[in-house]
Amino acid sequence: MEIFHLSAECYPVAKVGGLADVVGALPKYLNQSGQYAKVVVPAYNNKFFQENEYDIVHQGQLKLGYFLFSYSIAKEKTNKLGFELYQIAIPELFDRPNVYSYEDDTERFLSFQIAFLNWLVETNQYPDILHCHDHHTGLIPFMVQHCFNYQHLRNTPTLLTIHNGQYQGWFGYDKLHYLPQFDLSKIGYLEWNGTINPLASAIKCAWKVTTVSPSYLDEISNHANGLENLLRWERPKSLGILNGIDTEVWNTKTDPLIAKNYTLKDFKKGKAENKAFLCSHFNLNPDKPLFTFIGRLVGEKGADLLPQICSVALHQHQGEINILILGSGDPNVEKELSGLQNFYHGNYNAYIGYNEKLAHILYAGADFLLMPSRVEPCGLNQMYALRYGTIPIVRRTGGLRDTVIDMGDGGFGICHNETSVFDVTHSISRAIVLFQDAKKFDAMRKTVQQIDHSWDKVATQYIEVYQSLKN
Repeated sequence: MEIFHLSAECYPVAKVGGLADVVGALPKYLNQSGQYAKVVVPAYNNKFFQENEYDIVHQGQLKLGYFLFSYSIAKEKTNKLGFELYQIAIPELFDRPNVYSYEDDTERFLSFQIAFLNWLVETNQYPDILHCHDHHTGLIPFMVQHCFNYQHLRNTPTLLTIHNGQYQGWFGYDKLHYLPQFDLSKIGYLEWNGTINPLASAIKCAWKVTTVSPSYLDEISNHANGLENLLRWERPKSLGILNGIDTEVWNTKTDPLIAKNYTLKDFKKGKAENKAFLCSHFNLNPDKPLFTFIGRLVGEKGADLLPQICSVALHQHQGEINILILGSGDPNVEKELSGLQNFYHGNYNAYIGYNEKLAHILYAGADFLLMPSRVEPCGLNQMYALRYGTIPIVRRTGGLRDTVIDMGDGGFGICHNETSVFDVTHSISRAIVLFQDAKKFDAMRKTVQQIDHSWDKVATQYIEVYQSLKN
């Protein structure tokens, strides 16, 4: 099957969050399974676009209301990502370094979608599946069904994957004329709660809707920023498929970023050497359990509570534990986390910023990973931790609920129900007891490294969905 993946992000082309990791991995594994998957993203003026070579495979013009824009389809020459990568260049709108947060984001992503469909029509392409990711491509299912220009695509199955239902791409009726002409009696497919809502439109019009974990599908039926009733109505065509991780990148045996490579046979030694590297660099004691947080310092991740969590835990367990934070985000949280270094010297440290190499070493060297998320549609960090033999401490929400089972329930992690200082610090106390039981701790670390969260397994599930749409 020929499958087009449409997205605002794709690792390593352009990344803001987990959306990029999915779009950068799933098509590769689909192709390894015998499919023909391609990725289409905008051509941002960033490092990846500047440093790679492209063939211009198509050029055209698109109308956005009263405006006329030229566009070109640039194909990356080498297919080095494991799939054909196409980037749509619209210089007036995308010749900028960042993915989001511009005042004209509505115009930018609408033009991207229109240019893509124009390309298919003008080159007479008939793909088997159009796989749309989040609201940035959410108007494609509507346009292929109801816009007069794209009627030859009307029978092309469309699939929507919701990575984060909180962001929906709303815009007002004053921009309705941006869309190519359609029968105005179909406007109900575009609107929700008095505005044009691309994510709601995709939920209505896509042939199938998936979320990035089964539990997240349940959760957004009750908490989806206004889309709850719609999601409940469309539940029969919806399915939760848990994301995977790229086991070629996340491989302790071959990972070039960690301080010491290791396998299941020598993981104790390998993890100890990575931990020793971290403790030496950050002035910590390698004999004590090392807790880490890796990620964005934002409310969704529970990061606003991290300064208090760290302070309470370090005070309760004086001299017994180490905590090392890696992240960036809310300036106030950054400042508080940095300030804690003055009070807990030798037991606490923080790296404010983004450092991919350090993240890999933390997964390899830490004993426990903290994920007190309020919202976590899937979560990848806990899967990386499991792969590297680090025990996750998570709140039961979204994909965390689906991937981590509490050790008290016969599982291999530590879980709590609320994003609260008490719940997290209580879980840290439980982790200390586990760490002190070396035999049990090592057995659990060995077990978690053998859990299969690979994309091979996930790709098979998506292929089954695609085939059901074609039958």
